[in-house]
Amino acid sequence: MAKDIGIDLGTANVLIYVQGKGIVLNEPSVVAIDTQTNKVLAVGSEAYRMVGRTPSNIRAIRPLKNGVISDFDVTQEMLSYFIGKLSVKGFMSKPNIMICAPTNITEIERKAIIQAAEQSGGGKVYLEYEPKVAAIGAGLDIFKPRGSMVIDMGGGTSDIAILSLGDIVASQSIRLAGDKMNSDIAAYIKDKHGLVIGEHTAENIKMEIGTALQVDDPKEMDVRGRDVASGMPKQITVNQNEIEEALHDTLDQIVTATINVLETIPPELASDIIDRGIVLTGGTSLLNGLDQLFSSRLKVPVVVSQDPLDNVAKGAGEMLERMQKTDSKKK
Repeated sequence: MAKDIGIDLGTANVLIYVQGKGIVLNEPSVVAIDTQTNKVLAVGSEAYRMVGRTPSNIRAIRPLKNGVISDFDVTQEMLSYFIGKLSVKGFMSKPNIMICAPTNITEIERKAIIQAAEQSGGGKVYLEYEPKVAAIGAGLDIFKPRGSMVIDMGGGTSDIAILSLGDIVASQSIRLAGDKMNSDIAAYIKDKHGLVIGEHTAENIKMEIGTALQVDDPKEMDVRGRDVASGMPKQITVNQNEIEEALHDTLDQIVTATINVLETIPPELASDIIDRGIVLTGGTSLLNGLDQLFSSRLKVPVVVSQDPLDNVAKGAGEMLERMQKTDSKKK
């Protein structure tokens, strides 16, 4: 019997949940391709290590941009590779797949995601919206008649949603999240310190000393890159408050989008959210001080979920199991 799987098809990482086993795969959404032969050389972690370090005939591609497929064939190759690694297929049967997407995808993008999952060896493919699935994975009971609010911040998109009775009441998906923050940091360091850094370095800075609030005693970090003026390798030191400055505008836009969503909902749901607060999920929610920034601006309690990186994949698995229970009751 094939085991059903839940997939968080993220811009930065792909996570796969297998029924009865939990999350069994978490790898970067990167594929390395030989441009002369069009052959896939590496997928996932191995390909990620090649980003910014490849000879001219090898390209490390991120097939997803802003949570949607920008390169269909490469996405399909990547999914086939990951699903093949899991040995979830039965002798005669294929696994059902629950796959997640941002709330603002178009019909074409929706079809592309489903098709990629079907062609990579799936049986029935279901598509669900990320914030809904993330809320379930974060342990929120969204099926009751009361409002829950979740902000799912990944690599490509921040999905803001208010849920009640098992569905999304109001939502907005903005293409500002972890990747944008990495490029903010790289741009800031180039402008202020005349140093060119790569994507990996910017991400490391964010993870080590990134912060959403100015701090009294900022931590420092040495950063290496290429000097803009001389073209030679150079090392500088940056501190936490500089990184807050670099991220300030992007974070401000995410807070503003959240305020816009809150302004559209019925007063009863608004009062539920004052009571129950907002849950932050997704990898970017791990940014230092982000929960405090949101709660001080929105005047409601804000918490980061447990294991925010795993919420979408876990929620997808739980939804599949929920659907199977309903199906077996109907029979």
